[in-house]
Amino acid sequence: MIRSLSKRERAIVAGAVVLALLLGGWIFVVEPIRSRNASTAELLPVRADVLARRRELVSRKTAIAAELQAVDARIASLSARFLTAATPAVAASELQNIAKEMTTAAKTETRTERILPPVERGELLEIPIELAISGEIAQIVDLLERIERTPKLLRVNELKVRVMNVSQPKELLATMMVSGFIRPAKTKT
Repeated sequence: MIRSLSKRERAIVAGAVVLALLLGGWIFVVEPIRSRNASTAELLPVRADVLARRRELVSRKTAIAAELQAVDARIASLSARFLTAATPAVAASELQNIAKEMTTAAKTETRTERILPPVERGELLEIPIELAISGEIAQIVDLLERIERTPKLLRVNELKVRVMNVSQPKELLATMMVSGFIRPAKTKT
C-alpha cells in the first residue's frame, strides 16, 4: 500500500509518523520524568527539615535519656504517695484506717463511714470513702489540714458542713468524701 503512494505522500506519512513518535515520547516519557523531578524538588526542603530535626534529636540523645531518668525518678517518688494496696477493697480499708487515725488526732467524732465504688481516672483507680464527722470548727479545720499534710495522696472531693443544733451553733456535722489512689495491677492479655 505504501508503494502505491507518491514520493510526496510517503514523505507526509513518514513526517506524520515521526511527529506522532515525538509527541508520544514527549507525553509518555519526557513529561512524567519532568513532573517527577518537579515533585522531588518540592519535597527536598521538607526532607531536609525532617533530616535536620532527626539529627538534632540524635544529638540530644543523652539529654533526653537524662530527662527520662529524672521523670522516672519523680514518678517513683510520687508513686510512694499512693495507697499501698493493689486491690480496691484493701485500699479502701487502708484509707479508712488513715481517716480514723486523723479523726482521732483531730479530736473529732466519726459518726459514719461508707466505702464508695472505685472510679477509674486514667491509669489510676480512685478509692473514695464518705465520712460524717462531728466536732467544733477548729477541730474540723485541723482534720482538713491533717488530710492535706498526710504523706499519702488524699483528696477531699466533697465537703458539706451544717450546724447540729441551731440554738447552740458550736457543734458542727461535716460530711466529706475523701479519696485515695492506687495503681491497679496490670492484667496480661
